[in-house]
Amino acid sequence: MLSTHDSMVSAKRLAIMGGTFDPIHFGHLLIAEQAREAMELDMVVFVPNGRPVFEKPHEVTSAEERFRLCSLAIAGNSRFSLSRAEIDRPGPSFAVDTVQEFRKLYPNLDALFFITGADAVLDILGWHEYDRLIDQCEFIAATRPGFKLDRLNELGSETLRGRIHFLTIPGLDISSTDIRARVTRGHSIRYLTPDPVVRRIDEVGLYRPDCSSSDNAAV
Repeated sequence: MLSTHDSMVSAKRLAIMGGTFDPIHFGHLLIAEQAREAMELDMVVFVPNGRPVFEKPHEVTSAEERFRLCSLAIAGNSRFSLSRAEIDRPGPSFAVDTVQEFRKLYPNLDALFFITGADAVLDILGWHEYDRLIDQCEFIAATRPGFKLDRLNELGSETLRGRIHFLTIPGLDISSTDIRARVTRGHSIRYLTPDPVVRRIDEVGLYRPDCSSSDNAAV
């Protein structure tokens, strides 16, 4: 039986799924699984941000804790893996640096994708070194049913538009923001995120008003 590392080395079609994952939830997992199936991926690698590039309206939970939550969430799926690339790399977590790192680690890939939301990918011209990024990977943009792609023409060249694969995901109205708010109010988050994640949040006291687990956030 191949180890996770061996499986990634032997993978030919691989996708990176970056994000803060504070916390990871079933919406993230559904997008990853739908993308894996639709694009015939060998592996989807979750890459929690070390230092989120964009300012967050909340204090971000420590990178190590978010990494642990991701590990709990993907356990049991041999096609999901987890990377510390952005946690261990100093400086802001830019997608272009992560993609470049994966290109060096896995030089024999036939295809490398970056999974993100449709709203985010439509703003790609504002991403850090976007021109270098789009040369190194293709994009899987998750959309909700009925999402309008009117802004697609803003992306410029047909070549760029051709590197974006839109994937309609069944409506699943779950967000990390709502999960954090529910925990703060003392409400249940069961069935919004995997049970091991629910238990860890409860054990550590994450997202509660008196929680100190966000110390050294974005480390």
